[in-house]
Amino acid sequence: MSSDRSKDVTPPPLPAPLAVPVADSHTHLDMQSGTVEEGLAKAASVGVTTVVQVGCDVNGSRWAADTAAAHPNVHATVALHPNEAPRIVLGDPDGWSRQGERSAGGDAALDEALAEIDRLAALPHVKGVGETGLDHFRTGPEGIAAQERSFRAHIEIAKRHGKALVIHDRDAHADVLRILKEESAPERTVFHCYSGDAEMARICAENGYFMSFAGNVTFKNAQPLRDALVAAPRELVLVETDAPFLTPAPYRGRPNAPYLVPVTLRAMAAVKGLDEDTLAAAISANTARAFDY
Repeated sequence: MSSDRSKDVTPPPLPAPLAVPVADSHTHLDMQSGTVEEGLAKAASVGVTTVVQVGCDVNGSRWAADTAAAHPNVHATVALHPNEAPRIVLGDPDGWSRQGERSAGGDAALDEALAEIDRLAALPHVKGVGETGLDHFRTGPEGIAAQERSFRAHIEIAKRHGKALVIHDRDAHADVLRILKEESAPERTVFHCYSGDAEMARICAENGYFMSFAGNVTFKNAQPLRDALVAAPRELVLVETDAPFLTPAPYRGRPNAPYLVPVTLRAMAAVKGLDEDTLAAAISANTARAFDY
């Protein structure tokens, strides 16, 4: 095995089980190895008894809805990821998105994709619309208009169907907050993989937005994220894996999965000065409230 941890594909060991069961508020089971049933059983064995399966494009959203329909402890969200909207409209001839080549479909293709997200969002086992939002990291300036149009459409879909809105915000804090204000955010809005600072956490708290923390809160260089977690009110905090990405320390670089939620939750409890059962109970209640299950 290579000493380079980024090459280590060994699944991390099972953590000690949580005494109070929690939900993984954001995962991508379709990108993880093994079957859905295996992943759910492994998670349940350590007290992660519910997962929110997140769609990022039309096919992934259909898969999320189908998977939630087949498993009572899986809830789906459906959306076009912020990077998906410019790919649909402008195409991806040079592979900037790392999702493979694609020809431009224009605004009509985006409308068609949004119509399918709207259809899926009406299903009872679909509990949220997302991940949507803005990503200024990977999309160039020419893609921003498509991202914004898609984001505004997702906000409208979430409100019309009474579903949670799940936000992907990368290097775009001010613009995300501005659009949520302009469109007036849905009653239940979740910042997935919260990446803002403590000041932004206070703004989110004022607006009643949930903040979901992922494994990167455990990274050495993530002090601003830990400061934000301290500032975030206990009743608005969620935990997630974003698996297979963002595996918590000390397993960074290895494959992530819902069964690793306890590692992140324990780190979060230490940051907030709470015992893990207290934080787990709060997170369990918060996630059920956020996604209305």
